[in-house]
Amino acid sequence: MYNLFMLVYKQYQETLKKYNYIDLFAGIGGFRLGLDYFGANCVFTSEWNKYASEVYFNNFGEVPEGDITKIKEDHIPKHDIICAGFPCQPFSISGSRGGFDDTRGTLFFDIARIANYHKPKVLLLENVRNILSLDSGKVKKKIVKTLNDIGYNVFIELLKGNDFGVPQQRERVFFICIREELNVSDFSLSKPNIDPKFVKDILEKSRQKHLEINRNDISINTTNKADLFGSETNKPLRIGTINKGGQGERVYSVDGVGVTLSAFGGGPGRKTGAYLIKNKIRRLTPRECARMMGFPDSFILHTSDTQSFIQFGNAVIVNKVQFIIKDLIDKNVL
Repeated sequence: MYNLFMLVYKQYQETLKKYNYIDLFAGIGGFRLGLDYFGANCVFTSEWNKYASEVYFNNFGEVPEGDITKIKEDHIPKHDIICAGFPCQPFSISGSRGGFDDTRGTLFFDIARIANYHKPKVLLLENVRNILSLDSGKVKKKIVKTLNDIGYNVFIELLKGNDFGVPQQRERVFFICIREELNVSDFSLSKPNIDPKFVKDILEKSRQKHLEINRNDISINTTNKADLFGSETNKPLRIGTINKGGQGERVYSVDGVGVTLSAFGGGPGRKTGAYLIKNKIRRLTPRECARMMGFPDSFILHTSDTQSFIQFGNAVIVNKVQFIIKDLIDKNVL
């Protein structure tokens, strides 16, 4: 299950067919798409949002179990890998920034609880970049110490989506945690060398009139047009303003990469950003958001556009997962 917007490593398929993994805070299955590609077997999933669970079932034929805090360790099957995009609201700029003082922040300790019991080879954990600096770095230190104390060496990677073959400048932190017994004391992710994609590469062909933004306070910079259009750039290329240019009020060119999809963003370009497409200003469609996250076109979307926007704003980029897993295989960790 892949297409242009996923990375493809055909020679690696079935490499992990003897490996079992669990998918915690599974969302709509971004980690699963990445792991399944290599032949790994998902033996347990947990997700408490009913709309995300519906999409997960529609695509993978399984209903995730619910609240992980109520699931005992011995209820979870033995596994080799834990993947988890644990809730980021406590650690993000737009969230409460309460860190571990926020109840959702403590869900990290459920990952540690399960890992301490089952002792899988690898934990692959994803979160927002702000987790590294929250509370003057104390939250990061607490996470690393907790993982060290239960037997894991922790390697932290800050990764941008547009370095991994998707047209989105989405920066996220990955904690790559490897059991001490594997004797991996120094791990650094290889540098990706992947052809860039641009917003124009993920657009649907039909006009999306219902997502168009028609206002009289839109200003587009048409000066030096040759520099703004037809000049591809591996970063967002802002070309206009709606209203005062606040959050969700900036217009971008499709010749650049997209801004970060957000589950909570507001403004006329809410959640997806606003782009000049065929002389119209509009938001992206759910399918375009899926492509921007590396999800294949065969992936079944939620019937509600609103839920789809939220789900992709919360999702993990599949391409990043694929690249990390490939690198762990190449370096004989898996």
